[in-house]
Amino acid sequence: MRWPWKGKSSKDQLIASWSAGVFAYLRAPVNADGLFAVAQMGVERQGSDSMDDFVRRLQALGLKGAAAHIMLRPEQYQLLQIDAPPVAPEELRAAARFQIREMVNVHIDDITLDVMQVGDGQQKGPNHLFVVAAKNEVVRQVIALGDALSWKVPVIDIQETAQRNLQSAQAKMDGRMDRADAALLICDEGQAMLTISANEELFFTRRLDLPQGFQAMPWGTGLDAVADAAPDAFTPVSEYVPDYAGGSASAGAASADQGDADRVQRFVVEVQRSLDLWDRTWSSMPLSGLRVYAGDRSTELAGWLSREMGQTVSAIDVAAQFPGFDSMAIADQMYCLPLLGVLLRTETRKL
Repeated sequence: MRWPWKGKSSKDQLIASWSAGVFAYLRAPVNADGLFAVAQMGVERQGSDSMDDFVRRLQALGLKGAAAHIMLRPEQYQLLQIDAPPVAPEELRAAARFQIREMVNVHIDDITLDVMQVGDGQQKGPNHLFVVAAKNEVVRQVIALGDALSWKVPVIDIQETAQRNLQSAQAKMDGRMDRADAALLICDEGQAMLTISANEELFFTRRLDLPQGFQAMPWGTGLDAVADAAPDAFTPVSEYVPDYAGGSASAGAASADQGDADRVQRFVVEVQRSLDLWDRTWSSMPLSGLRVYAGDRSTELAGWLSREMGQTVSAIDVAAQFPGFDSMAIADQMYCLPLLGVLLRTETRKL
């Protein structure tokens, strides 16, 4: 199995994901300006179709016979971090398999795994490995779809490294490559992904669960209004300690909006804790800032987090680098955004 750190650049290829009956894809060849002009993209849901009928639907889109790079969604694999075992490079996978046998959620014989170094190997800090562990069944399903569509599948990528590629490209465009860079992407209703990279390598990643209905909740002025209405029940992020057991009488008397405020405040706390952990662990590489994406609320999210945490926060805007991407529906943009990072995959990693 070829994972993302072993491949070559994908200049004119189909990028796709296939998870839980949802197929997302895009094609974006490089144009004369060196930009990835999105020529074809979409999200297709299998619904009640049989697999044969669904494959025929994808064939009708002109997706048969492509050279396809597949990106696994977070629910399709585990990304673990372990101490790098003191073995030769050719023995790392076997050593990692032994080391994670109690950490995976299936039998160790039922997974496909690969490893990559945490960071660039040039900085002073802990010597760790990322281990990607996917169920064999998941890999077989992806390959089976590729076979049904006569694809050549040279590489299987993961969302964390795709996000790293995307944020590194944004940092390069902004001239901020001399420091570490954090990115927080909300690409579905249930989870956000935080990654920190430096020198175009992944150093840190964390998946953050979102409260139900997070995308529709008030984040900024709405929370301020709640704080004014119930000042005793509202706690700033610097002092907030999540109370998952219930709450005090004053909290119970607050409105349903106060419950939303508590849930989103917990989210801010977890983001802040992650950034604080980075500062303690990699003090030699201070963050240049945090980039965020939340569809059409990206700018709002950036402003809210900037006020709450006192960090430099900016919204990710891919329109300049990927012309045509913003022509699709917002919900589909959010789901397809990580696929853009696979287009930028050019590195060859050495363990």
